[in-house]
Amino acid sequence: MADDLTWMPAWQIRELIAKREVSPVEVMEHFLGRIEEHDATLHAFCWVDPDALDGAKAAEAAVLRGDELGPLHGIPISVKQSIPFAGQDLLPWRPEPTAGTAAPAARDGVIVERLRDAGAIVMGINSMMGTGMGSPYLGAYDWDHEARNPWDPSRVPGWSSSGGAAAAVAALLPMTIGGDGGGSTRLPAAYSGVVGMHPTPNLVPTVDYQARQLPSLTNSYGPLSRNVVDNAIGMRVIAGPDGRDFTCNPAEVPDYLATIDDGVTGMRMAWTDDYGFTDMYAMEESPRVIAAVRDAARGFDALGATVEPVDDVWEDFFPAFGGTGFLFGGKAAMENLPSLELWETSLDSRKRNWDHFRELFRTHDVLLSVTSQLTARTVEEWNAIWVAGGSDDRPHGSFGPTYCSHTMMFNLLGFPAISIPCGFVDGLPVGLQIVAWPGNEARIYTVAQAFQQAFPRDERPRVS
Repeated sequence: MADDLTWMPAWQIRELIAKREVSPVEVMEHFLGRIEEHDATLHAFCWVDPDALDGAKAAEAAVLRGDELGPLHGIPISVKQSIPFAGQDLLPWRPEPTAGTAAPAARDGVIVERLRDAGAIVMGINSMMGTGMGSPYLGAYDWDHEARNPWDPSRVPGWSSSGGAAAAVAALLPMTIGGDGGGSTRLPAAYSGVVGMHPTPNLVPTVDYQARQLPSLTNSYGPLSRNVVDNAIGMRVIAGPDGRDFTCNPAEVPDYLATIDDGVTGMRMAWTDDYGFTDMYAMEESPRVIAAVRDAARGFDALGATVEPVDDVWEDFFPAFGGTGFLFGGKAAMENLPSLELWETSLDSRKRNWDHFRELFRTHDVLLSVTSQLTARTVEEWNAIWVAGGSDDRPHGSFGPTYCSHTMMFNLLGFPAISIPCGFVDGLPVGLQIVAWPGNEARIYTVAQAFQQAFPRDERPRVS
């Protein structure tokens, strides 16, 4: 049973718990053992709850009493370092906090609260590489703590939601929760070989009790998992309106599982290599990554859909994103407001791209592309890129838009998108991005499920 639990999807573990064929305590002990065995290499966690087993015992008692069980009952889950967790600092492992570091959270954030209400045991915090959301540590890496890629620990697992992606693909836990401000859930998902969801912004409510700031208008939170059904269950748990969030989407969230197995017969899907401009951000491996993912996307034709290459040319997202960057929120952003001219130019560019996509989605159900046209960088290369000025010659003088070339557009525009694993290039995972019009997460999950069911992948990373 132990090895079965390792790679078993969360939904199936939850079914076994409900049938009393496995106990939450057994599940928790198993995954704590995996964390103890592998995290010294992967650094996927910056904190593991020493009382995690107490939570498992309480979940087991609920089963024995015959209580009504939530959709994640007894499932151990961890969250990104930027998600408020009662009693924990948002940057707990940093040895020398600098100005701007948050004090320990006085209470759980909405995401942790909802996970607990669904029966999950929120038992850890995943490390968060780089800036994340509001981190003061841009460019300061401590490689004794930063997460590593389970396929090759000499490489990074992506930026920001790095620890969560590493933990999910190495099966240290069945599911984690990431955050995405420019691709930071989807890109670690692609680099690491898991499913990562960026929902319509503000579909998942957030409340900042301590800083008293409104939530970001471009950021999102979503699950990282190996299994599409798990991802849909996790999203359904954390999404939906909350009266404490001034900006949250008030629409009720549908049951994603009700349509997840509907298939893609008759769907029209657009494919783009480069959105007409992202070749400016390409690197040596980019043509091979795009070709591999394009070939994978053509698999939808065999499932009854029609995949149509488009040669549309959108505008580069980065100037507009920079001009509206204060929408990320936070004190530093508000102190560096753009000029009126830049603000107007950025809004006009956003409108042109938004209108262009609106026309595309009038005739197509989803848009397909690579999630990243790059593969995971080595630790040395990553360090040079961000710390030692190694990206000064990149477009816009930063590696940021190169890294986010195919993802940041949809944070700027507010469109949902998912990354699903679809193969390997040079022995490293690559991801297929599925984009839809805002509010169409259910359709995205249907498409992702059809792909994963038809083209399952059972490769396991080196560290597993």
